[in-house]
Amino acid sequence: MNKKKHRIILVEDSADLGYLLSEYLSMKNFEINWFINGISALKNLESNKYDLAILDITMPDMDGFSLAEQMKERFPELPFLFLSARSLKVDVLKGFYLGAVDYLKKPIDEEELVIRIENLLNRLNSEKRVEEDICHFKLGQFTFNSLNQELSFNDEIFHLTTKESELLHYLVLRQNMLCSHKDILIKLWGNNDYFNKKSLNVFITRLRKYLEKDSAISLDNVHSQGFILRIEK
Repeated sequence: MNKKKHRIILVEDSADLGYLLSEYLSMKNFEINWFINGISALKNLESNKYDLAILDITMPDMDGFSLAEQMKERFPELPFLFLSARSLKVDVLKGFYLGAVDYLKKPIDEEELVIRIENLLNRLNSEKRVEEDICHFKLGQFTFNSLNQELSFNDEIFHLTTKESELLHYLVLRQNMLCSHKDILIKLWGNNDYFNKKSLNVFITRLRKYLEKDSAISLDNVHSQGFILRIEK
């Protein structure tokens, strides 16, 4: 079975280096799309998904730092690293401050670059799998993905609001246990007051409407104390 190719977007304005890196990484079983400026790279990202972005910093029109800021805002799931001749401490620190997963200094040996990329992707994929495991729950006949804020019942998918998802996640982690009004409100609303308690009751009602499809699940009110999410095993 052929190993799936990781997709990398390379943004490098040097024609010589860009060609060299794109050719070498392609030989090492990566799928590379090379762009000579940030503007064209951003346009491509609107319709294509990648596993990693490699960014130069010193480029015309839009430097790598500005590109990274826009990528973080518009494509937050895409990890990126800087590959730059700018080696001053202030540049390196700024790169990591912007969210880079690594900062590599030119010139870099091509073999070292491949090893660094493979190690990064392996680590990122491992972290993603752990995150997905933590965020996926089986609730009777329901499946709950707190990361995507989705509650699924057979082929039906309910897209939860952020607060609905946060509340259900809180209750799921404490299923078959009493969750007090006070603890829920302080944790999710930040304040245990009358108006927030009214809001909590509204969201509890919404969750009940979703969960009532499965008779093995109930969201019970314990008078003056709190709620219990009961799930029959």
